[in-house]
Amino acid sequence: MSESIQDKVAIVTGSTKGIGLGIAKALLAEGARVAISARNAREVDSVSKELGRAHMGRVLGKACDVRQEAEVAALFDAADREWGGLDYLVNNAGIGLFKNVEEISLDEWNAVLETNLTGVFLCTRAAIPRMRKRGGGYIVNMSSLAGRNAFPKASAYNTSKFGLNGFSEAVMQEIRYDGIRLTYVMPGSVNTEFGGAKQDPAQSWKVQPEDIAEIVVDLFRHPARSLPSRVEVRPSQPPKK
Repeated sequence: MSESIQDKVAIVTGSTKGIGLGIAKALLAEGARVAISARNAREVDSVSKELGRAHMGRVLGKACDVRQEAEVAALFDAADREWGGLDYLVNNAGIGLFKNVEEISLDEWNAVLETNLTGVFLCTRAAIPRMRKRGGGYIVNMSSLAGRNAFPKASAYNTSKFGLNGFSEAVMQEIRYDGIRLTYVMPGSVNTEFGGAKQDPAQSWKVQPEDIAEIVVDLFRHPARSLPSRVEVRPSQPPKK
């Protein structure tokens, strides 16, 4: 029997655009209550107000830089105050930096690792006791096929995603007997503005944000007796080389 999403409480990081926004919209369409978050407070305010008009009482907007422990705590506390707990966490916030290693500054390296890996740690650590108190929950970590396939100019990004996969597999085993499931999703080419690219209608061959959103919704619906612990997603028909 599939799980119900109706009235579940979700935090989706990096949810003002791209994959995160697609996931937030899909969860709201299923009747969930969703906390929208990102670093840019104006974007959070704008997106949460727009979504809130269509989903009254089921949208919370809270700016959060996932690299900052205090801001993560404030985000989770806000969801507690608004809805009394947490059922789902989607760790989607991430940044990309694509340079040869000798061109990367220490600040740039740290920004990638702290956002893509430390931020996931901070949010996951905050989520687990809240989910345990609810009797279970689900965590989805948004990784990448770059977490298994290294390529030039991606040393920082590859490192963050290889690390995220290892983190996800370890935590999955730590929390499984608490009724908390964890899946990491590894998309390939997605048609978003990630990494400075522009969302391009001509790139329709790429995976679309709504495709990833549908996968996340399906994971949350998935019967609790089994766990798709890793999901790889790639375009079904990329351009022939």
